[in-house]
Formats: sequence, C-alpha cells, structure tokens
Amino acid sequence: MPRKSFVPGAALVTAAALAVGLTGCTGGSGPDGSDADAKGGGAASSNPAAEPGRYQTLPEACGLPSRSAIRSMLPGDGQPLSSAEADKVYGGTADITYDTDRRVGCRWTRETTAGTRHIGLDIQRVVSYDGAVSDDDKAQGIYDKKELAAQIPSGAGSPSPAPPSPSASKDKEKGQDNGKDKGTGAVPNGASSPKGKAPSGSPSPSSDPSSDPSAEPSGSTAPRVLDGLADAAFLNDKLVTADSGVHRDVTVVFRTSNVIVTLTYDQWSTDKTMLPESQELQDKARSLAGDLADNLSE
Repeated sequence: MPRKSFVPGAALVTAAALAVGLTGCTGGSGPDGSDADAKGGGAASSNPAAEPGRYQTLPEACGLPSRSAIRSMLPGDGQPLSSAEADKVYGGTADITYDTDRRVGCRWTRETTAGTRHIGLDIQRVVSYDGAVSDDDKAQGIYDKKELAAQIPSGAGSPSPAPPSPSASKDKEKGQDNGKDKGTGAVPNGASSPKGKAPSGSPSPSSDPSSDPSAEPSGSTAPRVLDGLADAAFLNDKLVTADSGVHRDVTVVFRTSNVIVTLTYDQWSTDKTMLPESQELQDKARSLAGDLADNLSE
C-alpha cells in the first residue's frame, strides 16, 4: 500500500491551536505574572464589613444606678424604712426579658403623702445584621426615631445663659431691676410651674396648671437636645392632668455606641392644685443619666 504523505505545517497548526485552548481554560496570567481572579467580585474588590458596636453584652439594670442616686430620687415623708423595706424600694424590680444580652430594664417606686414617684430604666443593645451598616449607625437610626417622636423643637439644645448686654450691666451696677431676666415661655403641654417653691420632694401649689405662663425662664424646662451626654441625648418633659390627679413625666434618652438608654422619672399627685416641680425632676433625671453613661463606659 502507498504511504500517506506527512505535512509538517499541519502539525504546527495543531500544536498552536492546542496551546491557545489551554490558555483560554486556565485564564492566563496578569501583567505582573500573577494569576487573575476567576471571580469578578474577588476579595480584593469586596467592601469590608461594618464595624461592630462597642457593647457585646449588657449589665444588670437594677444594679447599674447607685443606691444613693435612687434614694435621692425617691424621697420619703419623714417615715424611716426598715432594712427589708429599703431593699425593696431601692433595690428595684427587674423587667422580664427573654434575652438579657439584648435588652434589660428595672423599675423603682415609692409612695409618700407628697405623692408617688416612679423611676424606669430600659437599656437596649442594638445589633445590625446588615454588613454594610454598623451597629452604631443602626442604633443612631433608632435613636433618631425616638427623638422625632418626642417632637423636640428645631434648634432646641441645652440652655445656656446669654452674655449680659452693656446696658444691663450698668443697670445691675446701679441696683436697678430692668425686668429682662423674667422669662415668658410656657411649659410643655400649656402648663407652667407656679410662683414660689415648695420644699424639696413635694409638689408645688397652684390653682390652675396653666394659670401662670411666665413663672419660669423661657425654654428652661422645654423638650430639648442635651449636649455633652454620651453620643446623643434628648430630654422630654410633660405635665398630664387626669381624673385621678396630676403627674409630671420626665424622660431622658441617650445613645452610647450601640446601646440606647431610656430613663423615665415621674411624680404623681392626687391633689391637682399641687403640681410636681419640673426643674427638680429634670435635674435629678439628668444627673442619673450622666451616672449611667459613665457606668456603662467603665
């Protein structure tokens, strides 16, 4: 039989085609000689996960405030408490929660002849399950909704005294009262504190909750943003008159990293002519909120 002829050029073409095919399967090499990433969204191009919050657990709520702070906010009427009664009043009652690493709370109550006072503490740890949103940003979003619901007036921050004008300074030196230090702002809910001041721990007398809109400095007790407390904070103050009596509710909410703390402090009185004093409740609530923020940071 005649032999088939051998064509050298055909062998070269076959080898070249095989080499090109192998190169296409392996993906080739980059300009620097390193292998190219086979996935379009490789590790080098992916965004890093958002930072977790500072807090990974929560403290025991009833033990977070100091006993002395709770005692000052729940004054008595001169009647001494037994050791067991003091433990019950100042020790507080823990809220029932199903995950103490995510939410805890505590309640304190004391009844006296001057009225009943309540303290409520709610601590929430926020966790974001979105890799693009940090725990802190998630907590800030929740805090913003709470501040919006409180209807804080625009631009209402912590009140600070205005510098005296030259004319006011001259009047002061002359011993004259020009009347410019008397505020004209109304208290939230159309109520205002009465003139005069009752003893600490007791409501202030008044014949009508809305009878004297100029009794306290403008803005001193209005709902407002609090500067210098944690990462963000606000205070709300409401006076409520009901058939059973009158009560003032002061609320301080603040965020520290991924934890949101809500502190409520209220005083009730069955006598509608005895209004709970706003400034005292606010001062004590703000003081405790500052202590709580410091204790959480330790």
